[in-house]
Amino acid sequence: MLEFDGLHKSYGDDHVLDGVGFTVAAGSMFGFCGANGAGKTTTMRIAMGLVRPDAGEVRWQGRALDDDARRRIGYMPEERGLYPKMRVGEQLAYFARLHGLDAAAAGRAADEWTGRLGLGDRRRDAVEKLSLGNQQRVQLAAALVGRPEVLILDEPFSGLDPVGVDALAEALLEQVRAGVPVVFSSHQLDLVERLCDSVGILARGRMVASGPVPDLRQREAGRLLRVVVPDAPPGWAGGLPGVRVVAQQGGDTLLELDADADDQQVLAAGLRTGPVTHFARREPSLVELFREAVADEGAQVAA
Repeated sequence: MLEFDGLHKSYGDDHVLDGVGFTVAAGSMFGFCGANGAGKTTTMRIAMGLVRPDAGEVRWQGRALDDDARRRIGYMPEERGLYPKMRVGEQLAYFARLHGLDAAAAGRAADEWTGRLGLGDRRRDAVEKLSLGNQQRVQLAAALVGRPEVLILDEPFSGLDPVGVDALAEALLEQVRAGVPVVFSSHQLDLVERLCDSVGILARGRMVASGPVPDLRQREAGRLLRVVVPDAPPGWAGGLPGVRVVAQQGGDTLLELDADADDQQVLAAGLRTGPVTHFARREPSLVELFREAVADEGAQVAA
């Protein structure tokens, strides 16, 4: 179990983290979501010992992370930490040696990950000669090459083409199947929803939603109602009490209902405009959950 417990961090009057906490079980993937400046990178830097928290700690297998434990973590920072003039293969072997592999094992690991991430023909090239996307792949290989017990990745999919995204996704899922806990931050919420067992949504340094993706979606499922009324005019449901029109495209309307709103009034209003061909509650997407959680947090701060 990888545990982030009650992390606080301030720089003067700027409260970057306010009690951030979540857990990642062995063999599971956790998606860390939040707007720019929400505190995701600071949280990861605390785990790696690059930032000291004002309060709280990060634990692995019940013990606070120390330098020895961090050597067993595969870490990918948001900004690249590569040697630009060093050859790709030599660099990856070097990083593997830093994580404790002997020279022969480090060379084999470097060959394996350059091949798996589509860099086999660039092993002898200097990093500075690679495209930004391929440099991102090298950075990912550097996090994986040391046979890590834990993976902490800050925006690992940024800058990758679809082929690179698929290659990385499969590599991470393989690590999960081997029992490695994986934490990664991303603004690509479709990837988070597809890959992760659990997610955490961070807003203004606070964890505003956390848990398995299906549970979060089901928790909010009762609020969204999809109604298809082919002949309905625009805004047909806008005046109903406790009902907000989220989107309408032709006769296909997505509504958000307050807890005390009467869905039968919605149905009756739809029938007054013509036949209703679809009427059902809908689970929200992770993008919708994210927007709602961040908006709620902003409203509380403003109040």
